[in-house]
Parts: sequence; C-alpha cells; structure tokens
Amino acid sequence: MNGTNRADIKPGIEVNIVLKQDQRSGKLTNGIVKDILTKSPNHSHGIKVRLEDGQVGRVKEILI
Repeated sequence: MNGTNRADIKPGIEVNIVLKQDQRSGKLTNGIVKDILTKSPNHSHGIKVRLEDGQVGRVKEILI
C-alpha cells in the first residue's frame, strides 16, 4: 500500500518514509510510526509521520 490515505496509517505500524533531505534521491528510511502529523484525510505526496526514533517524513510504503 502507498501512504496517501491517513486512514491506512496507525501508530505502531512499520513504514518506509522519504525524509525531506532525501526527496530528490528518493532514498527510503524504514521505521515504526509514532505520530501522524498530516491532518487531512489524504495527501498526494504521502502522509507526514514522525517515527519512534524522531525522524519525520512522508510515507511511501506501508509494510505489512
């Protein structure tokens, strides 16, 4: 699943995100969602989340 729908993302799930500084390269960072930062129900570039390690980025893949 891609990370454009807020309803698909819950704290505690494993995701791949792209960090702000990695947007040009598209490098993905793996982690566990701590907080959901995007308020709208969907976002074309991915829902913005904070991982448990404190990194912030937009969800590109939801790993199940």
